[in-house]
Amino acid sequence: MYAIVKIQGKQYKAEKGRWILVPRIDAEEGSDLEFDQVLIYHDDKVVNVGLPFVKDIKVKAKVLDPLVKDKKIIVFKYKRRKDYRKKRGHRQQFTKILIEDISKN
Repeated sequence: MYAIVKIQGKQYKAEKGRWILVPRIDAEEGSDLEFDQVLIYHDDKVVNVGLPFVKDIKVKAKVLDPLVKDKKIIVFKYKRRKDYRKKRGHRQQFTKILIEDISKN
């Protein structure tokens, strides 16, 4: 059983007992989350496709780590012979969540 869930504008495959990294959510460690924007729900027999969302399906999750940082990306701008150099770095921030249950209402 799995569901395709829309979380902050991005789509993720949610399966019970697995963890995923989503864009940073302001929540404390151990807090419970609930997502109701389910695009596709598949139990082992039938696939339900929403238009745009499947009704009466909710994904329950728990925050494992509220702040996980991705590896640093270096952005370097350079123009030859013009004495122009700019160096910047960026680290994307994520929240690690554990999918606890996919339930019908």
